[in-house]
Amino acid sequence: MNEPRYADLAPAQIWARELHEGRYHCSVRTMYRILAEAGQNGERRRQATHPPRTVPKLVASGPSQVFSWDITRLAGPKKGVWYHAYVIIDIHSRYIVGHTVERAESSDRAEELIRETIDRNGIVPATVHADRGTSMTSKKVSQLLIDLGVTRSHSRPKTSNDNPYSESQFKTVKYAPDYPERFDSLAHALEWLDAFIAQYNHEHRHSGIGFHTPASVHFDTAEQVRDQRAVTLADAYKRHPERFARRPRPPEIPARAWVNDPARRREAQPQPSVSVGGWE
Repeated sequence: MNEPRYADLAPAQIWARELHEGRYHCSVRTMYRILAEAGQNGERRRQATHPPRTVPKLVASGPSQVFSWDITRLAGPKKGVWYHAYVIIDIHSRYIVGHTVERAESSDRAEELIRETIDRNGIVPATVHADRGTSMTSKKVSQLLIDLGVTRSHSRPKTSNDNPYSESQFKTVKYAPDYPERFDSLAHALEWLDAFIAQYNHEHRHSGIGFHTPASVHFDTAEQVRDQRAVTLADAYKRHPERFARRPRPPEIPARAWVNDPARRREAQPQPSVSVGGWE
C-alpha cells in the first residue's frame, strides 16, 4: 500500500488492482486496519494547500477615507425574478454615498457606479473594501481603482464579518417596516430604495455613531448637534438632579471606524492566567 504507484489510491482501489493481477493479500477492511495501526489512515491523496488569507484591517478616522460596497438581491414580482441592489457606504459616517438597482450583477455597471460615486463625493477614498464576488474582483473595477490610486481590499472567503458595514446596512434595509415582500418592477425597487436611503442618511439616528444621522457625521455637523444635546441635558439635570445617578452627557461620536480592530481581536483571545506572586 506504500508503493509509489499506490500512494494516491484508496485501499479499495489497491485491492481491486492487485486482485486483477492475480494477487490476494487480505480484505479491504483489513487493509484499513493495517493502515490505522501504522497511523496512515488519513487522506492518502496529495491535497492542495493554500496560504492563509490575510485578515483585512482597515481604519477610518473621518469621512471619505474608506468605502465599503456590496450587492444584495431584492425579490421581484414572481418567483425566480430578482433585482440587484448595489450600495456603497462610508464606514466612518455610515453615509450611503452611492446606490443603484439593476436587473443583474454587472462589472460594467459596478465600475460606472463607483466612478460616479467618487466623482459626486468630490474626494477619492484611500481604500474601497468589498467581498470576493465576481463584480467586486472584476478587471473593470480593479483597473478603475488602480487608475484612481485607491487601495483595493477584499474580505476573506466565506467571512461575512470582514464586511460588517455593508452586511449590517443590508439587514437594516430588509427589516424596514415597509420593506415589500416582492417588488412589482425594477422601477418600484429603485423608487423604494431611493426613499429608504434618503431617510437612512438624513433621519435615521445610528447607534454606531452616537445616535447622529449619517449625513450629520459625513458633512461635519455632528459636533454642533452634540453640543446642543449637551445643553439640553445640562438643563434637565439642573431642573431635576434627583432623576440622574450622575451628570448626563450625550453619547460620544467614535473617533475611528474599524474593519477587524486588532485591539478587539486581542480581547477576544483567552487571557493569561494569574501566577503566584503577581500577574503574568
